[in-house]
Amino acid sequence: MSEQLKELGAHIEAKRPDCVLSYGVIHDELTMDIAPSALVSFVEFLKNDRSCKFSTLVDITAVDYPERPVRFDVVYHFLSMYQNHRIRLRVGAREDDMLPSLVSVHPSANWFEREVFDMFGLLFTGHPDLRRILTDYGFRGHPLRKDFPTTGYVEVRYDAAQKRVVYEPVRLVQEYRQFDFMSPWEGAEYILPGDDKAKGTQP
Repeated sequence: MSEQLKELGAHIEAKRPDCVLSYGVIHDELTMDIAPSALVSFVEFLKNDRSCKFSTLVDITAVDYPERPVRFDVVYHFLSMYQNHRIRLRVGAREDDMLPSLVSVHPSANWFEREVFDMFGLLFTGHPDLRRILTDYGFRGHPLRKDFPTTGYVEVRYDAAQKRVVYEPVRLVQEYRQFDFMSPWEGAEYILPGDDKAKGTQP
């Protein structure tokens, strides 16, 4: 399988050298790094080329590397049911970059791109309705960024007196923010039922 994928990667690179920055077979899946400006035309090529026929967009997600100048990898997964192959595309994006939307090629990209916008704050040009999809409209921040606090910024609760849901800033005392990650069993002396009878009762 890996030899077939390497041949497919070489075929794609030969056909579209303007798009492919690098490629390799990782975990039995062809992975290609693509120039952002060529993304839409490259995906159209993958969909229509007779040797590829990657007609199904499986997923779009992102990975945050806050220490890098090009902070995000936007990752696209495609499936060719005709050739029984999968391909992973990676596109680098800075925090303020705008990526082209794939909705014109794969309508299913609509909600995937909305999720990436909601979770990571990345923008897609040409998207017909780019708005949050998992969090509330007034939500602050993007939860899958590495610098987003695990406690969030607000807490949501139902107020019985007001008979509605209210949003309040998170207020945690400092000791709840400190974790030593020690197992609850370490450094503690527990007496389990029956332990008190263990000494001196055996024949």
